[in-house]
Amino acid sequence: MTPTRPYFLRALYEWILDNDCTPYLAVNALYSGVEVPADYIEDGEVTLNLAVTAVLGLKIENNAVSFKAKFNGIEHFVYVPMGAVLGLYAKENGQGMLFPDEPGFDFSEDEESPDDLPPEPTPPKKISRQHLKVVK
Repeated sequence: MTPTRPYFLRALYEWILDNDCTPYLAVNALYSGVEVPADYIEDGEVTLNLAVTAVLGLKIENNAVSFKAKFNGIEHFVYVPMGAVLGLYAKENGQGMLFPDEPGFDFSEDEESPDDLPPEPTPPKKISRQHLKVVK
């Protein structure tokens, strides 16, 4: 089965926003493939504000979270492989979820980087419409 983390993450994100709170993403910054400004890493972790007003182009996909954000007025691209996501919680009250290790994520240093991912699958071949006929 596929990992549950991305599905819970998307649901929690919506739930936190629906309750007028600020979603904070806890990240293992030492995980292979993580791209965050190094100045904000403390004890191997970083907490990122995912508020709608704080990020641009937020994508919570099955393999990673990515967006653009300003840190000290400088725009950075942020990329967090799903295996590096430690949890998501509301800044205002701490409610949310921490994610345990789960099968489907490689927690080793050999994690594939975004550049090493396999290419997108080719689209299916077009079907000729000559075999279709009108039925009255």
